[in-house]
Amino acid sequence: MSAEPAIAPRRSRFVNNGGERRIRVSFEFFPPKTEEMEKTLWESITRLAPLRPNFVSVTYGAGGTTRERTHATVKRILDETALMPAAHLTCVAATCAEIDGVIRSYCAAGVRHIVALRGDPVGGLGEKYAPHPGGYANGAALVAGIKRIADVEVSVSAYPEKHPDSRNVDADIDMLKAKVDAGATRAMTQFFFENDLYFRYLDRVRARGIAIPIVPGILPVQNFKQTKSFAARCGASVPTWLAERFDGLDDDAATRKLIAAAVAAEQVLDLVDRGVTDFHFYTMNRADLVYAVCHLLGLRPRPEHGELLPAGERMAG
Repeated sequence: MSAEPAIAPRRSRFVNNGGERRIRVSFEFFPPKTEEMEKTLWESITRLAPLRPNFVSVTYGAGGTTRERTHATVKRILDETALMPAAHLTCVAATCAEIDGVIRSYCAAGVRHIVALRGDPVGGLGEKYAPHPGGYANGAALVAGIKRIADVEVSVSAYPEKHPDSRNVDADIDMLKAKVDAGATRAMTQFFFENDLYFRYLDRVRARGIAIPIVPGILPVQNFKQTKSFAARCGASVPTWLAERFDGLDDDAATRKLIAAAVAAEQVLDLVDRGVTDFHFYTMNRADLVYAVCHLLGLRPRPEHGELLPAGERMAG
């Protein structure tokens, strides 16, 4: 009787476990408004820091409404952690001189990466955008202004389903090309739930000769109703199958969390299987779902490189 052939072990899709591809992640946070929100944010940062993200970004409210809180959060990350913060900056409702002052203050604090965004109108999404008469006209002009002042890395936004203010996706890609020509070296996308949207967009971007990384933005669904409302305001579609996953769970938070983890895991694992290695997570200042998905991606804590440190003892990158 012949021996049965040995079954070859399945190779991991992740370089962390299989030596093939290295997964890189970044996390987005927003500056807290209250002491309780501050506590939640720092619990999340403490939880996620040991995963050694490529960088963490901190958002900047419409019209610069969170300017001081953004700066304070970025400064604390610099002072108390080994993380590399990327500070968001918009050009809404401010003069070029005012924005240039923010850029210089970021640089003086030690920031070496800025996420440059046109920004939403002061009245929020839905209000018609109008450039400040003495300010930067758009995201491309802001990128050029940053690069004129400081030798920092500049990331920008990209929209697989187009920005709500754009005529069409081609107009969005024209703007992305202008931002790249001005000095941007990375784009993070608006969140999406259908991966084919991302790949179709990526094909169009590459066809225009844009070669910078287009990093998919991933939003684990912390609250489906809030996600649906937010998606409607920013032009992202919510597929019927996603609504059906959360149907009937309004009063069942525990099951909602399990479903949310499964949905996010399915999305990122499919992206990895199709060649994606970089992910930008919109954390909503919550760590659990993001941490779980990163674990599935093969990322493991390495506290000696990612732990929070006492002020004055920040580790070298």
